[in-house]
Amino acid sequence: MMRDAPPPPTPGAAPSVLESRSLLGEAREVIIRHGSEIYRLKLTRHDKLILTK
Repeated sequence: MMRDAPPPPTPGAAPSVLESRSLLGEAREVIIRHGSEIYRLKLTRHDKLILTK
């Protein structure tokens, strides 16, 4: 199911804070679509996050 994109952030507004577990859940990797681009967010074995295009 496709959802409408959220509105762009308001200039000067505080950024949202998301917990990494809310994105990853039990997985160690998620795919993030940003417009027409695809990114991978990976959790390493050393508990670091890596975002790649």
